[in-house]
Amino acid sequence: MDTNKAIRIGIMSQEKIRERMLNIARGVYKPDPSEPKIWFTSMRSLAEVLSDENRALLHIIKDTKPNSIKELSEVTGRKPSNLSRTLKTLSNYGIVELVKESKQVKPIVNTVSFEILAA
Repeated sequence: MDTNKAIRIGIMSQEKIRERMLNIARGVYKPDPSEPKIWFTSMRSLAEVLSDENRALLHIIKDTKPNSIKELSEVTGRKPSNLSRTLKTLSNYGIVELVKESKQVKPIVNTVSFEILAA
């Protein structure tokens, strides 16, 4: 994946997200390909996931291409358990991919650029 290509992120109330998902499931609404694929319910929740520290981590992963969380821990000085938790959160949003290779988990960044749209 082109890590420089921006992922679109939307911000919408939980109620509107639920309504949108139900309409998509019913076939009432077909999302445009240009619409965000990732949704947050508030700027606060978005800011927690894309904090300065987490965005810096994404750049470190992109630049160093670590083969494991342990290797990333050595580069960043962060504990593997802390990194694992952060990476799982980023993975849940599709920002990072966690690839299991033998007994290790390799973090792969999908993007370091974001376009934020508030609905």
